[in-house]
Amino acid sequence: MKVGHLARRFLGSLSPRRLAATDAEWVEGLLDPPERELWARTGRADRRHVVGVARRVEATLGDEATRPVLAAALLHDIGKLESGLGTYGRVIATLSIAVAGRDVAAAWCETGGFTRRVGLYARHEELGADLLALAGSDPLTVALVREQSVPVDERSVPDHLIEALTAADDG
Repeated sequence: MKVGHLARRFLGSLSPRRLAATDAEWVEGLLDPPERELWARTGRADRRHVVGVARRVEATLGDEATRPVLAAALLHDIGKLESGLGTYGRVIATLSIAVAGRDVAAAWCETGGFTRRVGLYARHEELGADLLALAGSDPLTVALVREQSVPVDERSVPDHLIEALTAADDG
């Protein structure tokens, strides 16, 4: 668990600051209409975070930061919405997953209440990829979101794209 990254995310989530207009316009120009509908469901803190991730991916990859790759960066956490957890719930979920491990997520999803929501949160990559596939996103966008935490030998996309996304997310 990257404590510094998580602490920065938590403190950033408490800020009421809105996304800069230039960033909002950049996002609008990158996402397809169904992706924009998903984006519209996210909160301020998530928007600021993923724009930072996408900007870092763009700086890292240069010409390889195509629209599908940047869409994945902007929507890599979209599956977290399925858990219905707010800031404090996400903190508890993150700590629970760190202690119990991601392997228990499937079992938690079979329960109810808060435990189920933590299980859904732990599976946010898979759930987000499903949302993007249903929205008609580019297959590369879907694969990048789905394969963020997949072992290297099980990936269908180039490793350097996922590594750039992961590094930007940790940045």
